[in-house]
Amino acid sequence: MIAAEYGKGQTKIPQPDKTREARAGVDSPAFRRILLKLSGEALLGPREYGIDLPTVDRIAAEVAQVHARGVETAVVVGAGNIYRGMAAAAEGMDRATADYAGMLATLLNALALQDALERQGAHTRVQSAIEVSEVAEPYIRRRAIRHLEKQRIVIFAAGTGNPFFTTDTAAALRALEINAEAILMAKHGVEGVYNGDPRLDPNAEFLPEITHLEAIERGLKVMDTTALSLCMDNHLPIHVFALADGNIRRVVDGERVGTIVSTPTSGADR
Repeated sequence: MIAAEYGKGQTKIPQPDKTREARAGVDSPAFRRILLKLSGEALLGPREYGIDLPTVDRIAAEVAQVHARGVETAVVVGAGNIYRGMAAAAEGMDRATADYAGMLATLLNALALQDALERQGAHTRVQSAIEVSEVAEPYIRRRAIRHLEKQRIVIFAAGTGNPFFTTDTAAALRALEINAEAILMAKHGVEGVYNGDPRLDPNAEFLPEITHLEAIERGLKVMDTTALSLCMDNHLPIHVFALADGNIRRVVDGERVGTIVSTPTSGADR
């Protein structure tokens, strides 16, 4: 819950005023409702492990500014900065147990992001797919949508609540459930989608636009195939871009940043 007063250095983000934007000649956002997918590594900053609070504060400030323009915003955050279930499973840990531990790690990141957003003056709710009633609401679809309609930022934690599913799949699932118009994937250290790993292959080619099917067939590292298939079947576009200052706002404003992954809608579907 947000206190009635804000301390020193804490800026309250103004509520959206579309009339004022129109008078000022500011273009309306390209999206009404989005889901932002943040990798756990995005919260690392210069650290090798854990959460870098200045980095979280910078991300939160930009998310709050986008939200203040009237864009209903949900967030799914990964846990790669703290724990990776698949890596633990590869070392001999039971895969389901490792995945549950990873889900709990996403909750740590969600709480850190919630704190940073509320210090920016944004109203937030964390909804967890695993029940942790002392710190987060249980995930309830209709309640999440109502929070968005009431101009609250909703952070989805604990993935889907099931082992063997990644936070990418959770992002695709939650985006479809809340009727988001797009998934915004803010990547750590890459500008978008390449036909190879640019960190290993200096000749990897940047791809400004591809289809979901091409990403699946070519094995491109956009999302896992389950998440890509969900997005493809439901014509949900994915905007993949580097988590650099201003990029979230630029994508929301309709600028071409990074890679767009989409599936053309046929006449029959229309």
